[in-house]
Amino acid sequence: MASKAAVSTASTDTGAAATANAARPKRVRTGCLTCRERHLKCDEGLPDCQNCKKSNRECKRGVRLNFIDTTIKTPPITPPTEDWDVTFQDESREIASEYRGGLSRYTTLDSEADGVAPKQEPQFDFSNTDPLIQAPVLTHQQLPSQSSYPQGGVDGFPTTMQMQDSRQDPHQRHGSINSDSTFSSHTIGASSVASYNNPKQTLTPPGETRETLTDPEELLFMQVFVEEVGIWMDSMDPYKHFSRLLPFDSLGEPMLLNAFLACGARHLILVNPAYQEEKALHFYDSATRILLRQLQNPYRDTVICATTAVILNVYEIMGERALQRMNHIAGARALIKECGWNANSVGVGAACFWLNVGMELLSCLHFNWQVAWNPDDWGLDMDFSRPTGPGREEIWTYRIMWILAKAANFRAATTPLRSDPPQDHMRIQSRYEEWKGLMDWCDAWNNNIPRSMQPLGHLYPYQQTSKSLFPEVWLIKRATVVARMFYHTAVIILAQTNPMMTMSQQEMQDMQEMQMHNARECCGIIAHVKDRGVASVALRSIHHAGECLVSRPEQEEVLTIVNKIHKETGWRIQFIIDDLIKRWGWNDQDNLQQQQQQMPNLMGQHSGLVQNFAPQLQQASTSMPPAPSMKSMLKAGMVNPMLAKADFGQPVHPYQNYYVAPNHQQSTQNHFNQY
Repeated sequence: MASKAAVSTASTDTGAAATANAARPKRVRTGCLTCRERHLKCDEGLPDCQNCKKSNRECKRGVRLNFIDTTIKTPPITPPTEDWDVTFQDESREIASEYRGGLSRYTTLDSEADGVAPKQEPQFDFSNTDPLIQAPVLTHQQLPSQSSYPQGGVDGFPTTMQMQDSRQDPHQRHGSINSDSTFSSHTIGASSVASYNNPKQTLTPPGETRETLTDPEELLFMQVFVEEVGIWMDSMDPYKHFSRLLPFDSLGEPMLLNAFLACGARHLILVNPAYQEEKALHFYDSATRILLRQLQNPYRDTVICATTAVILNVYEIMGERALQRMNHIAGARALIKECGWNANSVGVGAACFWLNVGMELLSCLHFNWQVAWNPDDWGLDMDFSRPTGPGREEIWTYRIMWILAKAANFRAATTPLRSDPPQDHMRIQSRYEEWKGLMDWCDAWNNNIPRSMQPLGHLYPYQQTSKSLFPEVWLIKRATVVARMFYHTAVIILAQTNPMMTMSQQEMQDMQEMQMHNARECCGIIAHVKDRGVASVALRSIHHAGECLVSRPEQEEVLTIVNKIHKETGWRIQFIIDDLIKRWGWNDQDNLQQQQQQMPNLMGQHSGLVQNFAPQLQQASTSMPPAPSMKSMLKAGMVNPMLAKADFGQPVHPYQNYYVAPNHQQSTQNHFNQY
């Protein structure tokens, strides 16, 4: 009996323990970190659990890891052998850096103390597993609605004009009925054509440093970038970073290399219909993904990130739907400011700064906006009395760009009178003083430029054999050509916005003569220039210059020049033609048909130019935007809306969901500083 009682008692204790264990809350493994910190059972509700909802706390999710820093004072010594070597590699810090607070658990290495930090790439989860991932839509881009913009890119810096190079492969340089671009007739191999139908093919270059480009397709894209895109990106850079220096650095920087290849592939799409968009889009998306990962790394190389963003912005401007894919326009500007680049920068910083402000300036000239980066804040030395020395024409190009930006802001700030004579008189007087100051800047620039920036030759139309109606102005250096076009454009804009024109007939006549003279000089430069690296500025300048012409033959020659650019590059320039025809009053359809018959050779060589001057022309698939009407545009005079908030110091800033402030002590060390 005693034994049975003992067994019964033991069974009762076991059953009570089992009941107690069953009643105890079961430990969950996928609960939130907030409940774990509060030592509460989480119901694992999504997106927020009930405990966090009731207490109004943030429901934190993730995996919490413990990092232990183990330092070996005397590491083991492995005796060397003839057959194999043993090395120890510590990747714990790299792994820990992928988790919040993980890297802070480790002590500082000697290399970090010396200012050299290991490169980390925090993991970024892209839910889309398709190789052709669409570019993330960044929440910071508060762009206007699609109806407010024309479809297409911001005009100004699309791509480049063409000039044949006898040193290049003759198989890549023969003519084409579609375009005269260098690569318009490049023969695509069978493997390359097949790759377009295989979107799952790996296109992104490997992450390791390369000695050379060994893939034929990647080599082609890089050649196109260097010879066609990089030359106009370097139009104001004496060291030619984008076409001469950075391509070599891209061999060790996959982010930079993908951006270069994207631009090269994009240019081929414009000039050669055999190429499709998949390759360019994939390189663009690959560079974007790497950039977004790097922006989460406080130890990133800020110079490479900023340079990549600038190049990706160029790709977007070249794109078919540029204004619908402006993921990097504000980001590039913000990263430039983060690096502290301005007019006083040197090397790659100066190259990125002037390219970025140049693209914005040409866009603002088109949309009649004010530039977002006030020229007074550029930090440019505008003291013309200081000698610059020979071979430094670029400083004068920067100065005339500063003057043109001020003129663009002056034009954009023009408002109609308010029918209040006293107030209007005071306002006109104030505006005239500002206008006079800008004209003085233009005159001072033209009077102080070095001799190398003045024409080496000048022929009037009757002296030429080209039968051009415009003077032949021969300028040698590319920066000089760009500067002279900027100068004439600035004078034309100021002549059109003189506040005193409405109060004096003589003043109006003087301004008209000033417009005509500078318009003819500007058209003369563009009509005879053979440098394809200046076409981006030439297209915007000839648009402003052409508006001033009143002679029908001169107007026709302007259209011939514009069509030549279209034939050579494939840009969408119909909006320029439509706008010029409207301003010239060519509303008679018979006159338009007559104009088509006068240039049969030019019209018949390109399928997109069959009815070049007809309003109903279908726009070609190229990179330039159609001309926006004033009703469809945003309000003229406003500050550039795409760059108004391009600053990481603002509450709503670019790369809102990805940006982490850099550790400047670690991120300023980079190999670009050698340039």
